[in-house]
Amino acid sequence: MSRQKEQRHYQIHTYEDGNTVRRLEAAPDYHEERRKRKEERQISEQKRRRRRAARRNRERALKMSAGYVAFLSACVVAVVFTSVAYVHLQSDIIIRQRAIEKLEEEISAMQLENDAAYKRITSSIDLKAVKKQAKKLGMRYPSENQIVYYTIDNADYMTQYAE
Repeated sequence: MSRQKEQRHYQIHTYEDGNTVRRLEAAPDYHEERRKRKEERQISEQKRRRRRAARRNRERALKMSAGYVAFLSACVVAVVFTSVAYVHLQSDIIIRQRAIEKLEEEISAMQLENDAAYKRITSSIDLKAVKKQAKKLGMRYPSENQIVYYTIDNADYMTQYAE
């Protein structure tokens, strides 16, 4: 009976893969598992150290020393001073631009007045009366030998020197 029992136990708990020889399964490598666990522990320890260092850095960053506060105050004063100077310069520029615009308006008004006066003067002169007065004073038209003719060689202007 023990033989039958053993055979039945063998049949129940054994699985045959046909008529081929089974491959041997390699024994688990406990050294590899230990190495992996050790690496995981080292990685987690590094993470913990980094977290602690980051927490310490945050705490240090939140603390302000007197020197740091003085430095920040000096920076704020410098920025405010620069901003005020910039606004002052901008207002000076605007004031000067307005003064320039007023002067330009005055110049254009004076030019208009000058042109109007010139036209008034030229239109008021009677050329016939001037010609009549010139004849009374003995003036006459120039003669042929008093007229000098010039030729211009491809120049758009001419320079005359005293005779």
